[in-house]
Amino acid sequence: MDATIERSTVEGRARAPPSKSYTHRAILAAGYGAEAAVRDPLVSADTQATRRAVEAYGGETNLADDRSTLEVSGFDGLPDVPADVIDCANSGTTMRLTTATAALADGLTVLTGDGSLRSRPQGPLLDAIEQLDGRAESTRANGQAPLVIGGPVSGGTASIPGDVSSQFVTALLMAGAVSEEGITVDLETELKSAPYVDITIEVLEAFGVEATETEGGYHVEGGQTYAPEGGEYHVPGDFSSMSYLLAAGALAAPDGLVVEGAYPSAQGDAAIVDVLERMGADIDWDREAGEITVSQSDLTGVEVSVADTPDLLPTIAVLGAAADGTTSIVDCEHVRYKETDRVSVMADSLTEMGAAVVEERDRLSIRGAETDLRGATLPGRDDHRIIMSLAVAGLVADGETTITEAEDVDVSFPGFFDTLAELGATVSK
Repeated sequence: MDATIERSTVEGRARAPPSKSYTHRAILAAGYGAEAAVRDPLVSADTQATRRAVEAYGGETNLADDRSTLEVSGFDGLPDVPADVIDCANSGTTMRLTTATAALADGLTVLTGDGSLRSRPQGPLLDAIEQLDGRAESTRANGQAPLVIGGPVSGGTASIPGDVSSQFVTALLMAGAVSEEGITVDLETELKSAPYVDITIEVLEAFGVEATETEGGYHVEGGQTYAPEGGEYHVPGDFSSMSYLLAAGALAAPDGLVVEGAYPSAQGDAAIVDVLERMGADIDWDREAGEITVSQSDLTGVEVSVADTPDLLPTIAVLGAAADGTTSIVDCEHVRYKETDRVSVMADSLTEMGAAVVEERDRLSIRGAETDLRGATLPGRDDHRIIMSLAVAGLVADGETTITEAEDVDVSFPGFFDTLAELGATVSK
């Protein structure tokens, strides 16, 4: 599917979908337990991959017809050896989190995914599993999927780098809670994307599991039970997805745009509100009501570190292209190891749209004062965040902006283009 966006304005009210990060963790947490209901889950390509993985490990899931509740009968801390290869599709979160699950099973598990996922680094997690006396191999011996994992591990201590992916820490903590001995994670380098581990600890706590931060990393006791209070867990709204709506409001909503479902949580990507405030946006967050109101504003470039918020880079890059002055996105090398090299892809895409961009290994600078955005035909690169950010850029670019492979927004924000159209944007697909 191709999606075409014309220069246009937006207004009204919109609700971002439930959090993808929380949904992944909640589905797997329910799988580690006996019985739980996950309320308001994000039903997307990525989270469906985690649901399939839970089923492969012996759990059962049932999604209500209105998609408001996912009932999970879990494998109660003892995953089966899957009867078939686990296909994680394009979901890096699924692969990393459930690779550690495989290390608990008494046998061999094979995990793979699509071409993009098979290019993403998994080596540190494989090394950690081997330190815990499990078997962990890359079939091509390059630290990438397909992966072969063997267990069962009983727990112990593993040292891993913190600057590749926080998902390795999450995977070990979630699995460690149901291991015999528990798992201690020692970080060899500073942890990037630390708020995502905060999300994990928040979800674990909601499921009755305790994990703690230590002086050098994290620790979780073994022998714990996953059981949320009242047998259910409610997924909060997704700030990563909200970022596109908030950016659209700041760039193209002269009469204001209200984003609903914005309740405070451990999500690092709530930092988009602070970024917009620093850039001079007219924005107000009513935390009690869970509503953010933002209006079209004259923005000024700022420097932003995305060390803890890698998913915000595409959104901030687009804001920078429409702002006065220079916006510098720093601490971004780890953003190169997502579904695509998002640093390079955003540099190329915005340059194609007429932006003045300087790409360095760990910095992306967008010179908004030298930029007049124009429409272009751009590949979606099989990356939902690239597609949505470029669609927002299309709202303020002269002419038409066409994004190919735009159906990949279903990974995290099904109905994204419909939402833009309902807000008044001129969209065709």
